[in-house]
Amino acid sequence: MGEMEDIYDDEFDSDEEIFEAGSSGGEDNEDGDEMDTEQKALDIIEKDKSLEREDKQPVQSKVYLPNRSQLGPDEVMEADQSVYEMLHTVNLKWPCLSFDIIEDNLGDERRNYPQTTYIVGGTQAQKSKDNEILVMKLSSLSKTQQKDEEDESDDEDEYDSDPILESKSLPTPYTTNRIRVSPHAKQTGEYLTASMSESGEVFIWDISPHFRFFDTPGSVITKPMNKPIHTIKEHRGVEGYALDWSPFIQTGSLLTGDTEGKIFLTNRRESGWVTDKQAFLGHQGSVEELQWSKSEKTVFASGGTDGFVKIWDTRSKKHAPVISIKASNTDVNVMSWNSKVSYLLATGYDDGQWGVWDLRSFKPNTTPAPVASFDFHRSPITSIEFHPTEDSIVAVGSEDNTVTLWDLAVEADDEEIKTQADEANGDLEGIPPQLLFVHWQKDAKEVHWHKQIPGALVSTGGDGMSIWKSISV
Repeated sequence: MGEMEDIYDDEFDSDEEIFEAGSSGGEDNEDGDEMDTEQKALDIIEKDKSLEREDKQPVQSKVYLPNRSQLGPDEVMEADQSVYEMLHTVNLKWPCLSFDIIEDNLGDERRNYPQTTYIVGGTQAQKSKDNEILVMKLSSLSKTQQKDEEDESDDEDEYDSDPILESKSLPTPYTTNRIRVSPHAKQTGEYLTASMSESGEVFIWDISPHFRFFDTPGSVITKPMNKPIHTIKEHRGVEGYALDWSPFIQTGSLLTGDTEGKIFLTNRRESGWVTDKQAFLGHQGSVEELQWSKSEKTVFASGGTDGFVKIWDTRSKKHAPVISIKASNTDVNVMSWNSKVSYLLATGYDDGQWGVWDLRSFKPNTTPAPVASFDFHRSPITSIEFHPTEDSIVAVGSEDNTVTLWDLAVEADDEEIKTQADEANGDLEGIPPQLLFVHWQKDAKEVHWHKQIPGALVSTGGDGMSIWKSISV
């Protein structure tokens, strides 16, 4: 399926022989005796040093800035280890551009290494029949920041453990556009997961046995466990991307939206899953995002290709939006409610801009302005998410191959900005002071904060997944 990769380790092809210094492998010399491997390695190192002295000029590193920096023909992108506390990558057979982090029972506020995380994702395989729902356990995630000389920690495992990837798959005949785990899975012990497919069908899976398989010796997963427990067909073959579970209804309450502007509500009853026949209608175009309110049980927000953000109340018999706000002249791609300040909603657009809205200013027949707005990115915003505990921090993914971290609480006067720009030889000119961090992620698609590992994130793109933690947060 895939493999864990430490991007700072040397890479070797699988059919190459690798000898350790001092071992008895290697080529024969002219006398027929085996060449001493350790001496051979030392000779190679000395030769490389000599070539570097004679031919190489000192390498100058530069800061990469999205939409501003361009790599030259002989330039390569390398992560600066000193700014990461943790950084690991997962290479997958097929792109997995939508995923969710599964809450586990290993405890909250986990700050000690090595770390473990569980993830579920849906693939975008070249052939439909090869698609899967993947349940993964990533363990032995060590610190990747280099030790300081002053670091007196004796726990070498924090730095030296090799990452481990384990996975189980559930076959699905379609590409997965969006996948989400019920927020009540940890509390109920039932790990309900919804996936919206390109076929227009929404599958509800119970991945409980797959999640427990990794940590329960002797577990067996039977064929029926690999099938969805329910399929929502009300979208009638119309593709969709919007999907969200209610944070209030533990039994299961799911919103789904499609490219024709229809939003359906599905609830779990004693008799099974029931989808309302009447759709919520109001968008003139595709519904790109749905987000249940974090504080109001019956309220949700939607964003669409018509550039509108709409607020709805499921109690309304009209199934029409309560409030509509024109947020952008382009698509509203993604949204995120603030978990700590319930009236704040972050939105990201197709023109690369993103903003934060105060819903207290959302009133009928008015056009409020966002409380914060940024145009740092020049490519579509593909993901946005408020930090789960820090109400001013936001993670933003963009098609410009980056995930950026922002602190809205930061303020800087003109003199301070000028000083920072001068110290960076002009590289930071025009950079918003709220920008904390830039993480390279090719074709960045989704990013999620890990609620149980403070400051850690998982992001995905065209070249796989990254599990990382910046020293900035």
